[in-house]
Amino acid sequence: MPELPDIAAYITALERRVVGQPIKRVRLASPFLLRTVQPPITNVEGRNVRELRRIGKRIAIGAQGDLWLVLHLMIAGRLHWRAANAKLGGRNSLAAFDFPNGSLVLTEAGAKRRASLHVFKGEGSLRSIDPGGIEVFASDLEAFRHALTLENRTLKRALTDPRLVSGIGNAYSDEILHAAQLSPITLTHKLEAHEWKRLFAATRETLQLWIDKLQAESDSGFPEKVTAFRKEMAVHGRYGQPCLRCGEKIQRIRYADKETNYCARCQTGGRVLADRGLSRLLGADWPRTLEELEALKRGPQ
Repeated sequence: MPELPDIAAYITALERRVVGQPIKRVRLASPFLLRTVQPPITNVEGRNVRELRRIGKRIAIGAQGDLWLVLHLMIAGRLHWRAANAKLGGRNSLAAFDFPNGSLVLTEAGAKRRASLHVFKGEGSLRSIDPGGIEVFASDLEAFRHALTLENRTLKRALTDPRLVSGIGNAYSDEILHAAQLSPITLTHKLEAHEWKRLFAATRETLQLWIDKLQAESDSGFPEKVTAFRKEMAVHGRYGQPCLRCGEKIQRIRYADKETNYCARCQTGGRVLADRGLSRLLGADWPRTLEELEALKRGPQ
């Protein structure tokens, strides 16, 4: 799912292309994309784009008359800048927003249709979709700590809860926790003062690092390679590969259709965290340390 740095890159690229331009036409290829009825989507046609905003992991396009098109890309939705009046070909194409200088095309890979488009009028309606999480770059350490300790959650769960923190998901939470050298399953109420400072700094620095990287890439064109898995990442998507800090193999915890990647040496004091599927299978034989894990992989000697 595109997260804060990815959405920021999209918005930067779109601002250069559509602010001040009229939305000539909106074409919907999927009837399930649009989730609102009033105001009608045709009301935005012919109106100039005034601004773009990020609302959590959503992109809000503001047009004259205080009308807003709000896109939530979910897991597989992606944006593309095409020639004006580009055809909506293929089953993955869901919508096109036509401008005089090009068309913004929304696609979604896979069979499930989770991406959504809403049309709102007025700031009040726009605020209704904001989950309420704090903006990391607009907060200080105390506000950050307060938000994450409203409930006693694991760090991974707290960082990815949009009601607590805005714009962070599975990928960047892995990167943040590795940078902070903190376990993803540490409970927020257990963190010491120096660990909060480390986590807050790591959150800001990691997000800024990737905002800068992705925006630099988009300077040469529209961001077409938005993905949760990048070879420069420290841990996310790098299960079994060496940690860039210590060289130990990256571990993972799998649950549902997600996984958490971490370095046991850097983040958990060498302890291997229980993976839901494997630990249930192995029971008491589940390895508790990296050494036990390596012995298990080697098999009987």
